[in-house]
Amino acid sequence: MAALATACTSGTKDSPNPFFSAWDTPFGVPPFEKILPEHYLPAFQEGMAREKAEIEAIVTNPDAPTFENTILAYDNSGEMLTRVSSVFGCVTGTDMTPELEAIQSEVSPLLTRHNSDISLDPRLFARVKAVYEGRDTLCADSLQRRLTEKMYRNFVRSGAELSAEDQAKLRSVDEQLSLLSIRFGRNLRGDNGDFVLLIDNQDDLAGLPQSSVDAAAQEAARRGHEGQWAFTLDKPSLIPFLQYAENRDLRQQLYEGYLTRCNHGDERDNKAIIDSIANLRLQRANLLGYPTHAAYVLERQMAKSPEAVYALLTELWTPALERARGELTEMQAIKLAETGDSSFASWDWWFYAEKLRKAKYDLNEEELRPYFSLDSVRKGVFGLANKLYGITFRELTDIPKYNPENRVFEVIDSDDTTSLGVLYLDFHPRAGKRVGAWCTTFRSQSFDSTGARVAPIVSIVCNFTAPTGNTPALLTLDETATFFHEFGHGLHQLFSMVPYRGLKGVERDFVELPSQVMENWALEPEMLSFYAHHYQTGAPLPTETVEKIRNSALFNQGFESVEYLAASLLDMDYHTLAQAQQIDVEDFEQQAMAVVGLMPQIEPRYKSTYFQHIFSGGYSSGYYSYIWSEVLDADAFHAFVESGNLFDPQTSSRFRTLLSRGGTADGDILYREFRGSDPSKDALLERRGLK
Repeated sequence: MAALATACTSGTKDSPNPFFSAWDTPFGVPPFEKILPEHYLPAFQEGMAREKAEIEAIVTNPDAPTFENTILAYDNSGEMLTRVSSVFGCVTGTDMTPELEAIQSEVSPLLTRHNSDISLDPRLFARVKAVYEGRDTLCADSLQRRLTEKMYRNFVRSGAELSAEDQAKLRSVDEQLSLLSIRFGRNLRGDNGDFVLLIDNQDDLAGLPQSSVDAAAQEAARRGHEGQWAFTLDKPSLIPFLQYAENRDLRQQLYEGYLTRCNHGDERDNKAIIDSIANLRLQRANLLGYPTHAAYVLERQMAKSPEAVYALLTELWTPALERARGELTEMQAIKLAETGDSSFASWDWWFYAEKLRKAKYDLNEEELRPYFSLDSVRKGVFGLANKLYGITFRELTDIPKYNPENRVFEVIDSDDTTSLGVLYLDFHPRAGKRVGAWCTTFRSQSFDSTGARVAPIVSIVCNFTAPTGNTPALLTLDETATFFHEFGHGLHQLFSMVPYRGLKGVERDFVELPSQVMENWALEPEMLSFYAHHYQTGAPLPTETVEKIRNSALFNQGFESVEYLAASLLDMDYHTLAQAQQIDVEDFEQQAMAVVGLMPQIEPRYKSTYFQHIFSGGYSSGYYSYIWSEVLDADAFHAFVESGNLFDPQTSSRFRTLLSRGGTADGDILYREFRGSDPSKDALLERRGLK
């Protein structure tokens, strides 16, 4: 108890540590304005100390192990540590600073060691195993049995049954992997943020839309280059440049800056880190009795095995590659007609794809942007949730925010009284924010000691095109789909009604179903008429334009499928290595792509040195999951189509039930209960034009 008393005084002289007391804030959100960087380390230390005390109370309990005094007690432990980790994880993803980086480096090995101490505690495992072996009598219902079985299996998969010598090796490997993952992400964040293409000749802006030019001028001024134009590797800057800039050399310069991130042989080079991570993961899998890291990971996923993943990826690869080659042929014809030269490089794809879109469908994506202002798209996302589930959103203005750019909403259920949770929205790129889009929680749904539901606090983070001058943020169709996607993850959290923390998680290849299914509605005519209105005039998107969007649904699907599948195959190739070896990353990548016949005009969506999903983001042996989930989401949306009403209340109710159940059953069981059958690949193949 002395450690607790000492820690509770931690903080600064004028600023007591907010993590050591209850949060007297609206909805119990974190008091962000009171949390300072110096509060994190003492809070982590105290959180670990408290959880250790909770574990010690479990293992020294003289009573025989039961579900309540062992399984449930362990499931409820670590509340403070979870709270600190949730806040720190979000802030370091959105507003990283050198001070927070230093804290992250110090905390990471401490957390890894702490978690190993728990998962390898023989006393705790003995009690968990005793309940597991007696689960038929010690567990009152199927959910208690499922939690017990899952907990037992997690201990085994964490090395609880290994010898002391092998457990020591496992601890060492886990600590090394933790630090390497942080270094990988830090290197990428630094390389991504430092690269800039500065332009001082206005002629080099030829072809670019005014919105892109204005944003580049604003970025240049922010960097101290007034009167110039700065283009970065953030997608809102990169993609329009690749689509519209007529200067081919500059397109090449910017795209190669993107492709070569963390691959310059300097202190931010990630190749040696990748070599170490891949070999350490193999060593870890072997220690635990698995032939490869992928075999270890996939055992607990819907796919079950590397063979099943490769089977799906290769089934899609051949028709996707064939379609992409057809797209290339059409674009080469345009280039030949315009330049007399049909040679084609990867930095040409976006540019000529945009020309092809205009030629085939009379559709210019840049001309669509005024109808997809951020506020309009948010209205569409919220409106869809209301149409499907009856929920509403009330903006909260007087509430703590982790960044001034946040917008915060209370989510209210269809009865107009029940609060489902709080939703933070964080839309635009800024210094210290990692790339991409994601959904996270400051507090997951739970039930308190009285049985009352504790509502989640959810955050959706994106890197959308920012407003410039008096022009609001105008989104691309891809950014619009991303908003719908991440909001689906948010609904998964907001609808959760899971009784135990250990049953919240779902399989990695199921987790994208709730998000990807939302994208299906984004460009449906009925939805577009509701939210796609011109930001200046309020006029709806013209009917003929809506028809053009629908007609172009299969446009560029070969490219999009191939670049995604190539990255998925690369991920699997790294993690099905069965022998330790020194990996030459560039050679490994080239050979992997040569085996499947990747065309040189397309690069994998993520090349190795910036493949954050698998080397720093928790998706190792799991990047395939987006396409696995897409089989589910395409089939799930087809259930609405079959009903004759895209907002069918009965289908919506069944899908909400699926979302509410978390991991209380296997994903295939949850899906069959919703759909009445296993998913068919037909809807996916049709959607991607691969049938």
